[in-house]
Amino acid sequence: MTIYYIFINFFLYSFIGWCAEVAFAALKERKFVNRGFLNGPLCPVYGLGVTAVVMLMHPFKEQLFLLYILSAILVTVLEWLTGFLLEVLFHHKWWDYSGMPLNLNGYVCLPFSLLWGAACVFIVKILHPLIFKAYSFIPLWIGIVILIICGIELVADLCVTVSGILKINKKLEMMEEIAAELHRLSDQMGENIYQNVMEGVERQEALKKKREEYQQKYAHYLEHSSQTGRRMLRAFPKMQSKLHHEIWEELREKHDHLYRKK
Repeated sequence: MTIYYIFINFFLYSFIGWCAEVAFAALKERKFVNRGFLNGPLCPVYGLGVTAVVMLMHPFKEQLFLLYILSAILVTVLEWLTGFLLEVLFHHKWWDYSGMPLNLNGYVCLPFSLLWGAACVFIVKILHPLIFKAYSFIPLWIGIVILIICGIELVADLCVTVSGILKINKKLEMMEEIAAELHRLSDQMGENIYQNVMEGVERQEALKKKREEYQQKYAHYLEHSSQTGRRMLRAFPKMQSKLHHEIWEELREKHDHLYRKK
């Protein structure tokens, strides 16, 4: 398989994977939800996984059982690595199969691995041969132009998404600092009341005013979540923040409340 076909497979199956995720979410939520990591209609993990399967599993095409088992193992390893790397890089757990039987760290589970194996058999035996034949109707120069456009879109989308996630992490960090300061001020006000009711009136008022300012700032951050943050909460309902768990859950509750109103 040439470099040209590797890349065209990657982008095509990234798009098909995105369509499958959106269709699954539509059946579940009864509305459109962009379930991809990126803003655009691409799920790179699908593109990478299926491209690897059609390349590496071709020698086992006629050995159905072996094709099924090896495909399931390959895709499961890729899904585990993707979940692990995303969590290490961005400090968020994007999906969680902890409630599923025979799961590994919540990244993968046996039921979905078996499903991926069946899907890969269908792709290798039926879908990909049809797609490969369809490639012959696309002139090489048109295919190259399409790849260049898709490549530019992917890089730009990746930059925007990563930037948005880093901003989310920064915002969560600031909210955590504000919450800690509010807790400190509340404790300080309580101590002042306990130690000296009369002498501490002015200081008490100053602390109260400062606490109200922090409360307003915290409420503002909670109310005005970023576009990337809102999209991630919709796309990955079980997404978890490893560094700012309580703040993230509060944002999720706020988002879910607003989302149910629409």
